[in-house]
Amino acid sequence: MNQEIELFNKLVTSLLRDDKEQPVVKPIPPEQLFQTLDLDLEDDAISEAQFEEILTTLVSKTPKTGNIKFFNQLFGGRQPKAILGDLLAVILNNSMYTYKVAGPQVGVEKAVLRKVAQMIGYPETADGTFPTGGSLSNFMALVMARDRVGREVKEEGVRQELIAYTSEDSHYSNFKNASFAGIGRNNVRTIRTDDHGRMHAPELRAAILEDLKNGKTPCFINATAGTTVMGAFDPIHELADVAEEFGLWLHVDGAYCGAVIFSDKYKHYVEGLERSDSFSFNAHKMLGTPLTCSVVLVKDREHLVHSFSNEADYLYQTADDEFNLGKTSLQCGRRNEALKLWSLWKSVGTSGLAKIVDKLFELAEVARKYVADHPDYTLYTYRDSLSICFNYKGIDPRVLCTNLYTEGELMVGYGSFREDEFVRLVAVNAINTKEDILNFFTTLENFVDAHDLVESELVNTKG
Repeated sequence: MNQEIELFNKLVTSLLRDDKEQPVVKPIPPEQLFQTLDLDLEDDAISEAQFEEILTTLVSKTPKTGNIKFFNQLFGGRQPKAILGDLLAVILNNSMYTYKVAGPQVGVEKAVLRKVAQMIGYPETADGTFPTGGSLSNFMALVMARDRVGREVKEEGVRQELIAYTSEDSHYSNFKNASFAGIGRNNVRTIRTDDHGRMHAPELRAAILEDLKNGKTPCFINATAGTTVMGAFDPIHELADVAEEFGLWLHVDGAYCGAVIFSDKYKHYVEGLERSDSFSFNAHKMLGTPLTCSVVLVKDREHLVHSFSNEADYLYQTADDEFNLGKTSLQCGRRNEALKLWSLWKSVGTSGLAKIVDKLFELAEVARKYVADHPDYTLYTYRDSLSICFNYKGIDPRVLCTNLYTEGELMVGYGSFREDEFVRLVAVNAINTKEDILNFFTTLENFVDAHDLVESELVNTKG
């Protein structure tokens, strides 16, 4: 391994240097990818020198999602202690299904889950797991809700017309998950949101009453802590009142902004979280751990066991089931995702995680204020959202974002809310500074000026 570690260090050193010199990579057009890079696999081995050259080129041409000019998705940046934990997980190569093969790494995962449960006010019966992403976290919550309605579903299949509820601005995984769970996409009700993108609780209650009147079986409410576009927080207390009135499972999808639980200043956005049945957040978003690092918690461990346990004598051969994590996870073989979060958390403490969260809101406010104070910009988002949505000089946001990307200037995406479409800058990179945020706008403005871009002269990429 010494030779490979030496090469790895060389590649990483080069990558970090390139981050400063060329933070945004000019993309290779998809139709030219296999002609530009040596990616095809062959029968014969290649030399170490060829291997190094190919890897060096591959790394240099890959989008740099960890640097200060990446604002395109809901993740970004690099937390060194988290990266160390992830690298150790790769070298250790434990699978997290049994204590026999994971040993103390089981304790690492359980320590994280236990602490999060305490922080959000869940009882000692709580437990959780690390799925591979926020979509699977939501799926696990839906399956547990389905199985609580009918204990026989696990063995007999879905026999009732079950209904799930989510906001019109929630994550698209809710519809995929309904299909996977046997509920059906058409049995997901999308509830209207207010002008900030928050679910309207009275309309939710009305939709449930209508379904009950029509002989259907409501089972699941999905609340969102940080909607994908606007970064809005659904009113958990109001939704919990509805869930308790009708005996429905309440899940809080905090994939984007659920990490506000670590901040005394911002955790009020998820006030009422202790009343939910399950909660999830992605540490690879606000906390900046490497992808993926998703956590799902359930108030009562029994639901995890009922929905996801299955006997396997060839696998579970030592320790009790509490330490055999495969009994409460969706996957069988599962890499150690907890170590990266544990390493970060252990090194900086809960107070250090709070500083990361607080800094993101400070950076977002820098961006929001800049947009609000300049007449060439139109602002669409509100105070204390990590998503800064705006338009500049009336330029089509799809065209502007595409041109910035293809010219290797900035990576930022666009989104829409109601009838408005806009550029969406996300403040989830805690290694950014105030100057980096202001430089984003300077780069955008200089690019528009240098290319003499006006709406009528841009190539419209809509079709």
